[in-house]
Amino acid sequence: MRKLSNSELKRISVEEYKIAEKLPIVIVLDNIRSSNNIGSLFRTADAFRINYIHLCGITSTPPNKDIQKTALGSTNSVEWEYFQNTIDSIKQLKNQGYLIYSIEQVDESCKLDTFSPEIGKKIALVFGNEVKGVGDKIIELSDNCIEIPQFGTKHSLNISVSAGIVIWDFFKKLYPENKNKHIAKTCFSPT
Repeated sequence: MRKLSNSELKRISVEEYKIAEKLPIVIVLDNIRSSNNIGSLFRTADAFRINYIHLCGITSTPPNKDIQKTALGSTNSVEWEYFQNTIDSIKQLKNQGYLIYSIEQVDESCKLDTFSPEIGKKIALVFGNEVKGVGDKIIELSDNCIEIPQFGTKHSLNISVSAGIVIWDFFKKLYPENKNKHIAKTCFSPT
């Protein structure tokens, strides 16, 4: 086993990325405080070809040196739009036919491991503030809330970790044919 070189990774250019087919998902960031978390989300969005990102409220926007530190240039590939108010983002997405799923712990949430997104539907995933979570009014406007099952003492994940888990899960569920053909490899360890 050896690490692959950059040329072996077959990375596409920013221009190729912009015209490539995208996952039918919009990420909505509801008042995210940390620019490093925002940059990390841009990088995750690039990795899974997310359609675009809505940056809302106090969420910083590019260009920003702290976003760039963790985004590693992905702000050039992933499309984004700023909204002063998250509700305006949600209303626009609903008018465009998106299903709104807030990632939050609520009394009637669906667990991520058992949730099945509707194939062929446009989806918006809302991630909330690092301390307060997704705003109550946004939860009311959501079609559903999804919760990542957790088993420790904190029941709290960093937003960039949560986004990575949820986006990967949606990718696998929306494109199950990729699971065995292109993503999963059987690894054999020597005995």
